[in-house]
Amino acid sequence: MSNSANISARANLLAPLYMILGMLLVPLMDGTAKLLVADFSVVQVVWGRYFFHLLSLLPLFLILRVNISFKPDNLSLQFTRAVFLLIDTALFFAALSFIPLTNGKAVFFVSPLIMTALAPFVLAEKVGFHRWLAVIIGFSGTLFILRPEADGELLGYILAFGSAAFYALYLLLTRKVSGHTAPLNTLLFTAIIGTLVMTAILPFYWTNPDLKGLGLMALTGILGTLSHFFIIKAFENGDASSLAPFSYAEIISATLFGLIVFGHLPGMLTWIGIAIVSASGLYVFHRERVKKHHI
Repeated sequence: MSNSANISARANLLAPLYMILGMLLVPLMDGTAKLLVADFSVVQVVWGRYFFHLLSLLPLFLILRVNISFKPDNLSLQFTRAVFLLIDTALFFAALSFIPLTNGKAVFFVSPLIMTALAPFVLAEKVGFHRWLAVIIGFSGTLFILRPEADGELLGYILAFGSAAFYALYLLLTRKVSGHTAPLNTLLFTAIIGTLVMTAILPFYWTNPDLKGLGLMALTGILGTLSHFFIIKAFENGDASSLAPFSYAEIISATLFGLIVFGHLPGMLTWIGIAIVSASGLYVFHRERVKKHHI
């Protein structure tokens, strides 16, 4: 086997491992945010996530030897994309004030389905019958999760669903800008926009944090940076359709964090909803792979 073939095989092996690692870290960031929203405003928690994300992101440029650029290509799209991610983060952190972490993640899993439904309008992509059917079935799965009950309020589920919708728009715009700007510079621009916007409104919601609160805010930023870093590494070594199924690894760490830290385990109906939404999302990506192989 040639050296290039060995490198390619190693990359194919590492890509899903990077993706799984990144996806396992995301719920840890969200779980840390859930701890914070009990004592601080959502605005301050989101600010901490972006501010410390920005600080912890800068050393990666030195490690990976990437030149810093504060003005990415497609500036208007990059700005809109950054705002969508900021709204997504704010809505999800707000949702965690009302619902358990695992339930919030379960609702968030509809984002690939929303992305599929919006692709014809945003990217002018054709979505066939099979994928539309998967979207409809996936949305029906959320009915098992979107239930106001003892372990959450309906408002929290609506906020989580809104978060998933903005995340889907963020991913669609990410597709549009991909290949034009180095991923780290895209992340840097996103972090700068989030930090500037949240800093502007922070004085109206500021509460002096103790050392523990400040440490947890720093942890949300660091976990955000690490998770994005591993996801970027995954996409450097593998294609989106093959890596997408590994995004559901989030439910593992979300469930463990929720159980260990908050003592919450989702009920049977929530697990049924998770299974339906996850299966529908996986089927969408299966259809995308089939379509690619037929081109």
